[in-house]
Amino acid sequence: MGEVKLIATHESFPCARIEWSLKIKGVEYEYLKEDLSNKSDLLIESNPVHKKVPVLIHNGKPIAESLVILEYIDETWKDNNNHLLLPQDPYDRALARFWARFIDEKCVMSVWQACVAQQGEEKEKAVEAALETLSLLENQIKGKKFFGGEKIGYLDIVAGWLSYWLSVLEELGEIELVNAERFPFLHEWANNFINTSPIKDCIPPREDVLAYFSFGINYVRSMHGTQ
Repeated sequence: MGEVKLIATHESFPCARIEWSLKIKGVEYEYLKEDLSNKSDLLIESNPVHKKVPVLIHNGKPIAESLVILEYIDETWKDNNNHLLLPQDPYDRALARFWARFIDEKCVMSVWQACVAQQGEEKEKAVEAALETLSLLENQIKGKKFFGGEKIGYLDIVAGWLSYWLSVLEELGEIELVNAERFPFLHEWANNFINTSPIKDCIPPREDVLAYFSFGINYVRSMHGTQ
């Protein structure tokens, strides 16, 4: 199916989504590690609008944004390993897309706000908002092994950051959002997901992720005059 390249960085969970999906599909690819402090000409040329990773390059044609790339991979290699990521039913597929956007637009942002918020009332309100969004995901995974059913699917990959990156954010933000008591189904799903191949084979060292997020959190706090 042609040459495949991935411009990415290991610490980024949107990039991990693409690695996971390519490996699930059994697609061979060249990994091009990007230095975000000194962005390459290839990245800027391939994603001139946002200049962000990940970018998938297939036969010389770039595709940007992780959710878009996931659908492209699923459609381009739909027969690989007999593993479709998105549901075949149109309604179920629409629901998966809805919850994927919810995860990126609501869950990620609310967790981030809870991490960077100042201690006190601001932190309490931010944590409460994050818990509210996570509770909606808890209801979605209840009674299932994976969001996609018995095997990992599109929505599992989108939510996959909760299985590893969340704990790093919790540590840096001095908060606890997901545990077995508060969200038992989401907690069990996270353990199932992170311990499944090839997911567990594409996890960056924790210290690298700590450094990656620590820089961003400290930058935001410095802008607000707090540490």
